[in-house]
Amino acid sequence: MNILIAGDSETALHLARLLANEKHNVSLICPNKELLKVIEVHADLMTFVGDSTSLQMLQEVNPKHIDLLVSVHHDGRMNLLTAIMGKKLGVRKCIAKLHEVESLTTEYKEFCKSLGIDFLVSPEKIAVKEIVNLLNNTAATEIFDFSDNQLSLMLVKLEKDAPVLGKSLTDIAREDSNLDFRAVAIHRRSRTIIPKGDDEFQEGDMAYVVTKPDGIEKLLSLGGKTRFEIFNVMIVGGGAVGKMTAAALEKRFNITLFELDHERCQELSDYLSDTLIINGDARDVTLLEDEKISAMDAFVAVTNNSETNILTCMLARKFGVKKTIALVENLDFIDISQNIGIDTIINKKLATASYIIRFTMSAEVISTKCLTGIDAEVFEFIAKPHSPVTKKPIRKLRFPDKAVIGGIIRNGKGYIARGDIQIEAGDKVVVFALPQAFHLVDKMFRD
Repeated sequence: MNILIAGDSETALHLARLLANEKHNVSLICPNKELLKVIEVHADLMTFVGDSTSLQMLQEVNPKHIDLLVSVHHDGRMNLLTAIMGKKLGVRKCIAKLHEVESLTTEYKEFCKSLGIDFLVSPEKIAVKEIVNLLNNTAATEIFDFSDNQLSLMLVKLEKDAPVLGKSLTDIAREDSNLDFRAVAIHRRSRTIIPKGDDEFQEGDMAYVVTKPDGIEKLLSLGGKTRFEIFNVMIVGGGAVGKMTAAALEKRFNITLFELDHERCQELSDYLSDTLIINGDARDVTLLEDEKISAMDAFVAVTNNSETNILTCMLARKFGVKKTIALVENLDFIDISQNIGIDTIINKKLATASYIIRFTMSAEVISTKCLTGIDAEVFEFIAKPHSPVTKKPIRKLRFPDKAVIGGIIRNGKGYIARGDIQIEAGDKVVVFALPQAFHLVDKMFRD
């Protein structure tokens, strides 16, 4: 696919690198020459220094041959204008990144569509959705739902008392042949494994598991995890993510929100009706104690500074908070953050990539999720008539080694993938894949 990315952000670089490595023909327009030097070293793509809202610049990249334009500047208005101009010049499909809250409404989306912008993506909206979902599933480190919760992908970190330690997948299946979940990956010491029958679980493993709703309790039990109730939540950072998270939660939980900027606090008090807003620095231990941090059940740090988010989550852990969630924008910090006890890392670059990558597939993809901390993706495909994946039972398919089918949703009901099941046209199929397998998996679902 011919893809044009426009942007002056790290998100633009991340997308360009990711899609170029997947063998797409990628061009990148960026006004910052230094940023382009960084990406040119690590990816095979065409780069252009300039303004993506310049007619001359857009014409230079031959827009009539562009299948997908993704505009991810810091300034949302530039993204709108870039996408509108690109569509008028012949680009087939255009996506614009927006931060503004009004971009979330159906009316606003329809208006943008009438201007030629096919899709809008809000990293903040995606991040908020993930946070809310995690607070509803307190024992999971990461969770992503498919087709009205008929199947879920859960990440569970195996602690020293997990009953599955030292057992292989075969052992676990032998002990209980009716399990409603399937392990699709193990992340161990910075390496991702697609598990086979004889692979054993070890302490500290990050296990990615596809589960039916009925299998969640058993899964958590085997992983040594227990759910707990949340009543009190502390949020650090009153930006877009903090504001929308508080708005989504304040009717259900007792919310305390820290924000440094006094003027921003006044704006938040006008918007939030049931949230206690503190104008102060959450790195101040005395202030945290005054606001009863030890009574909190969950702590969510979503400032614009990754280091602040990591540090305050570590402080929350020290005070006994059970669930910590940090917004970490520096990808290099993610692995470190997970290893020092922070429960969940949210990254807006990965959230944006998750949304966009589905549009690069030839097969029909309903949803995607770029997993935090590992170079992998989960897809929800619709199996097409006559596609290779429908020809034989799962165990006889020549499915790529670096991918695994986790589950199937048929007629609104979820099933865990087993070797004797044959996928049918119209089935929704959940697939875990490493980047080397993306293209091969895509081919399996085309008709």
